[in-house]
Amino acid sequence: MKVGKKLAPLEIAVTRTLIVAGALASRDYQDVHHDAELAREKGSPDIFMNILTTNGLVGRYVTDRFGSSAVLRKVAIRLGAPNYPGDTMVLSGTVTAIGDDGTAEVSIVGTNGLGRHVTGTVTVTVPMSVTGGVPQGAA
Repeated sequence: MKVGKKLAPLEIAVTRTLIVAGALASRDYQDVHHDAELAREKGSPDIFMNILTTNGLVGRYVTDRFGSSAVLRKVAIRLGAPNYPGDTMVLSGTVTAIGDDGTAEVSIVGTNGLGRHVTGTVTVTVPMSVTGGVPQGAA
């Protein structure tokens, strides 16, 4: 793993079920995340994904790329364009720093048909392998 390494992208279909399930799982019962008619009354064209669902998907993206032993230390994100049903979010990342202890910092961007849905930074620790001090799952 090297600074500047680009992680393989992840495409996520933004379905109505994903949006509603994510809101329910995070106990976010705001109507804009599950009731299309009320979302439209409030000025949105449809329901949209909440930040906690996005946060979970960003975490999943990083741990999928670094392996099952990876431990998220910090996830700092900012939302942009909403994720609406029927769109696709593409997450991508670039390693921006690596510590001697197996901690990496990754810059994350998630885009959809409207533009950037999420930007942020994730700090992740990956246990060092017994050979060569390379973080496991980071090669």
